[in-house]
Amino acid sequence: MTKLAALLAAAAFAAPALAHEPITAAPSPKVAPTFDLVRTELRVEGDSLIFAHTTAGMPGALIPDRNGKLAGAPVYSYVWPTSLDSAAIGFDSGQGIVALAVTVHPDFDDTPLYDENGDGNLKNDGSKWHSHWVVLVKDAACGTAGLKVRDIPKGAQPRLPKTWPGLPLLIDSPDYPPAFATEKVEVRVPLKDIGAPREIKYDGVTAGLRVNANLHDPLLCVENVFKVISGNLGMPGRVTR
Repeated sequence: MTKLAALLAAAAFAAPALAHEPITAAPSPKVAPTFDLVRTELRVEGDSLIFAHTTAGMPGALIPDRNGKLAGAPVYSYVWPTSLDSAAIGFDSGQGIVALAVTVHPDFDDTPLYDENGDGNLKNDGSKWHSHWVVLVKDAACGTAGLKVRDIPKGAQPRLPKTWPGLPLLIDSPDYPPAFATEKVEVRVPLKDIGAPREIKYDGVTAGLRVNANLHDPLLCVENVFKVISGNLGMPGRVTR
């Protein structure tokens, strides 16, 4: 097990910090400013849960180069790992670490129900930043990071959310448009969509992922971790209602 995979596997059981406090970190000269997290928070506003990252530079300023095909395609992502159970987002319970992710990947479109670029074509929007729920698990086949979005084995019939995009992964594509501003990216999630939990622990990560050349098992690996705001994926953030 890699160090990062071990940290994520234990994250849901880490000791919480004080309620309502964001996680902060100093800028790092080793991280591109667009991915250099300096503040991560979850907060409740009315009937919504706001996921927010603040970066040292403009978030969303970089997107990966086109690969030309799905196999080997790169993905950039702003991620909020949480203590939510996978049943809260429409999958079977206990499947791994539930994370909200804002991603971009010019080589494929995994939001088939939505037209992010407004051109009338539902299948060409991968180069626009969009949101997903993902379930992360460890896998030594994924190299240094040792993590992947959980695969759905061939022939399996797991519980799936209504906005599942059809990929053999525990990934969901709800219509939660990310909002980008100077040094901040936010996503508004209706509390009713996750069962309105009273408490959630969380962390913040920026990362690069890549579609496996074999196109399954693993299909989508975490390739590079740019920054973990807590430094250890201990999920020190907490939001309570």
